[in-house]
Amino acid sequence: MIVLVLLGALALTVGGCICVVWADRGGPRWVRAVAHVTLTLGETLRRAQKRRRRSLNQSGDSTGD
Repeated sequence: MIVLVLLGALALTVGGCICVVWADRGGPRWVRAVAHVTLTLGETLRRAQKRRRRSLNQSGDSTGD
């Protein structure tokens, strides 16, 4: 079951990347919409990861060696 979930996530990721490339070359409106969602999701995940790293660094520095 977990393999199916992972394959589904992989298919969505690859499909999103294909839509980004296609939209860059002037694809139909639905492709541009999917590309926009894909890029927005990627940016949101990057920001969340940066915040997480910063909070881990701050909590690690306050141990008081």
